[in-house]
Amino acid sequence: MESVRAAVRAGVRIVLPRRLGAGEPAGFVANPFGGSLGAFRYQLEGEDDLLHLIVARADGCALTAEEAQAVAGVLFEGVPSALVWLRPGEFSQHFYIGHDDLLP
Repeated sequence: MESVRAAVRAGVRIVLPRRLGAGEPAGFVANPFGGSLGAFRYQLEGEDDLLHLIVARADGCALTAEEAQAVAGVLFEGVPSALVWLRPGEFSQHFYIGHDDLLP
């Protein structure tokens, strides 16, 4: 997450690779702004003034919003939950926060 914060501070837009991984759960590909946490994978991307977090299970199975919120809670540590917007899905959960809300 420190590399994400550094990119936000520097005004560098965090983008997903152009080609999403064929056959990978939720289109996940290796990139410097993603990783795994237990049974879950995550990716981050910048959208205008928002940061978008995508969470999915590494095995490609469905996941609940509550499971994904546990991942978001670790990554967005210190960000009040009232500032995190959730767009739920079946196989991936999507969270959005303002760039400024991520910085200390």
